[in-house]
Amino acid sequence: MSQSLSPLRKFVSPEIMFGAGCRHNVGNYAKTFGARKVLIVTDPGVIAAGWVADVEASLQAQAIDYCIYSAVSPNPRVEEVMLGADLYRENHCDVIVAVGGGSPMDCGKAIGIVVAHGRNILEFEGVDMLYMPSPPLILIPTTAGTSADVSQFVIISNQQERMKFSIVSKAAVPDVSLIDPETTLSMDPFLSACTGIDALVHAIEAFVSTGHGPLTDPHALEAMRLINGNLVQMIANPADVALREKIMLGSMQAGLAFSNAILGAVHAMSHSLGGFLDLPHGLCNAVLVEHVVAFNYNSAPERFKVIAETLGIDCRGLNHRQIRTRLVEHLIALKHTIGFHETLGLHGVSTSDIPFLSQHAMHDPCILTNPRESSQRDVEVVYGEAL
Repeated sequence: MSQSLSPLRKFVSPEIMFGAGCRHNVGNYAKTFGARKVLIVTDPGVIAAGWVADVEASLQAQAIDYCIYSAVSPNPRVEEVMLGADLYRENHCDVIVAVGGGSPMDCGKAIGIVVAHGRNILEFEGVDMLYMPSPPLILIPTTAGTSADVSQFVIISNQQERMKFSIVSKAAVPDVSLIDPETTLSMDPFLSACTGIDALVHAIEAFVSTGHGPLTDPHALEAMRLINGNLVQMIANPADVALREKIMLGSMQAGLAFSNAILGAVHAMSHSLGGFLDLPHGLCNAVLVEHVVAFNYNSAPERFKVIAETLGIDCRGLNHRQIRTRLVEHLIALKHTIGFHETLGLHGVSTSDIPFLSQHAMHDPCILTNPRESSQRDVEVVYGEAL
C-alpha cells in the first residue's frame, strides 16, 4: 500500500537521553549492550574540543576497552567508511559510539552497515536497502542541526563521482542518542549558523512533505518555533547554555519530524550540491531554502501559511501571494542576520554545472516527498535562481 494514500503512519526514534552532561552516561549504555570493545568514531576537531576524552573516561569507568577512528572528513567519504569497518573488524569491536557532528555520526552509522552486511557501502544507496541489523550504535551529537543521531538517514560522499548518496532505512536509526547541549559550546559561529539553518530547513520540509502526518507535525512546528526564536541570540551569546539547550531541543524535534516525514527539494538539491563542491551541508541549504519555498508555496499554501505564522509573521488580512513574499523575506532576513550572504555563483557554480546537479538531485530520495512534483527542468530553474 502506498505511503501517500494510506492514513497509517509509522514513527521511529532511538532511545533518547536529553540534557546537560548526559554524554557521561555513554559507558553505562555500552555496558548494557554487553560491550567488550567499542569503536569510537569521531574527527580531529571533536577530539581537540575534549568531548572524546569524556567518552573515554566514561568507558574506562566501566572497564570497557575501546579504539578510536578519527579519519573522518567534513563530508564523510566511501573510503573512510570502509577503513573504519576494517578497524572495527581487526579490533573485534562489538559496539559503535560516534561523537561529533553529522559527519562522524553518518560515518559511524555507515560503518555499522558495512560490518553487518560485509559489503561495500555504495551497495546500499536508496530506500529500505538494509536487511541485517547493525551493531549497537550510540550517538553523541556535538552540533545542533544535522539530527543524524535520531534519523533514519545516512549521507555519504562519493568523491570519485563528485556526488553524495543517501541511505534511508529504519535499520539506520541508532539505538541510543545522548543529546547533550554542553557539547555544542565548541561550535564556532559559522558552524552554529550552518547547523541551525539545516535544522530549520528540516522542520519546514518535514511539515510540507507528502509524508507528513499527525505524528510528525507537532515536532516540526515546535522545532521551527524554538530555532526561529533562539538561533540569532544563541550565535550572539555562544556561552549561554540555556539558549544552546533550546536550539539543541529544536534540532532534535526537527530530526524526529524529518526522519519520519522525510524531506523535499531543498535537501535533494543540497545533497547534489554538497557532493559536487564538498561544501558544508547547512551552507548548501541556506543558499537554496527561499528559492525552494517560493517554488513549492502554491502546492501547499495552507501549510506554508502555518509555517509563516509559526515563524512570527502576522498573516491577518494577507492573501497567499503576500504571505509567500513575507515568508521568503523572513527567511532571507534570518539568513543575513546570522551571516549568510552566499549565492551558488560565489562558490564557483556556473550555468553549465546546473544540468549535472539537477540530474543527481532528481535521483535523491528526498525529491519524492517534495510537495510540488518536480521535473529536472524545474530543478534547473531553481538552481538558476540561486546562482
